[in-house]
Amino acid sequence: MATPPKNESTPAAAAAAAAAAPAPAAPAGKSLLGMLLPVLLVVVLAPVVSWLVMQFVMLPQLEKKLAAASGATVAASAPAAPMPVAEKAKGKKGETAPPAAPNTYEFSNVIVNLAGTMGTRYLKTTFLVTGSDQKLNETFLGNKAKLVDITLNVLSSLTLAEIEEAGAKNIIREKLVNAYNQALGHKVVEQIYFSDFVVQ
Repeated sequence: MATPPKNESTPAAAAAAAAAAPAPAAPAGKSLLGMLLPVLLVVVLAPVVSWLVMQFVMLPQLEKKLAAASGATVAASAPAAPMPVAEKAKGKKGETAPPAAPNTYEFSNVIVNLAGTMGTRYLKTTFLVTGSDQKLNETFLGNKAKLVDITLNVLSSLTLAEIEEAGAKNIIREKLVNAYNQALGHKVVEQIYFSDFVVQ
């Protein structure tokens, strides 16, 4: 007859059973911290790295571009002084432009803000002034500052609606001719021819 198994409750038996049992797993806290460490580093370091890149890379480049753009805007917004045809830059092969006819004068790249647009719209124009006086070019060169001021006053007093009307260029021609002749004290200017007339 089989004997029933003995109930081993001695301390030696308990120690042997504990030794045979598998070792408990590493604490869950340590492995969780090991997994979260890269995430925590990214969360902490990403804003710092972003700030450094913005401060030392992006902002200096942006400042350079803004400085260049504002310099170009100032140069573009300043009205160019009228230039007689004879003073134009040399051509491709070093040839100078033919001398201006004595009875013509060119206002080149005149830029003005239009009235009533709060500086958001402007007119850029180039035009040739002609007359029967053989000393027109000389007269305009001698009164250059006064005539540039008159040109800017006449053109900057125009509104966008006036420029968009049919026949606006003819009205502007008439205003400029009258203003020049009045400023010079006698009829010198007969006609104005626009070679560039851009509204933006």
